[in-house]
Amino acid sequence: MLRRKMLVGLALGALAACSGSTSARIGPDGLPLPQVYKISPSDTGDIQFRMLDSVNALRQAAGVPPVELDGQLTAAAATHSRDMSIQNRPWLFGSDGSSPLDRALRAGFQGQIVGENISESYETELETLAAWINQTDTRNVILDPEARRMGFAWFQEPAGKLWWTLNMGSNQSMVSPSVTAFQGTIPAITN
Repeated sequence: MLRRKMLVGLALGALAACSGSTSARIGPDGLPLPQVYKISPSDTGDIQFRMLDSVNALRQAAGVPPVELDGQLTAAAATHSRDMSIQNRPWLFGSDGSSPLDRALRAGFQGQIVGENISESYETELETLAAWINQTDTRNVILDPEARRMGFAWFQEPAGKLWWTLNMGSNQSMVSPSVTAFQGTIPAITN
């Protein structure tokens, strides 16, 4: 009798575990509705290094050198992510008219800016990277063979919307006087 109760209890426990404490809501098309990807402050390092590893895996597959995470480019990316949220539009220029080059210089970056990718979404960093790699202009920024440094940051609004920014740059020793074109048709501005 005790053995039977134990078996029934284990079976009920297994069913409870399978019954779905994950309450995936279903949309009118029968597919699960997207979930808000909430990021906590303790996730920052994991997300940045997951993105760095993923970018470097893509770069290795393309036969270009890896990049390293750069604190100054990350600071410039964080500034721009927050600013895009304030402006409520994803674009390469800041509310003060600053370009990616301006923001990197303000953050103290000494290399050349190779490019900047931006996104407004509710998607994870890896979903965002997948979207970037599927577009020619943003893929070219990620896979640029001159890039050796990467900055990556985001700003998340209370409702969950994410503003992602990825900056790519060269090392100081690789700086050349040429002007680098950014994603799309917006050229870099030099003084």
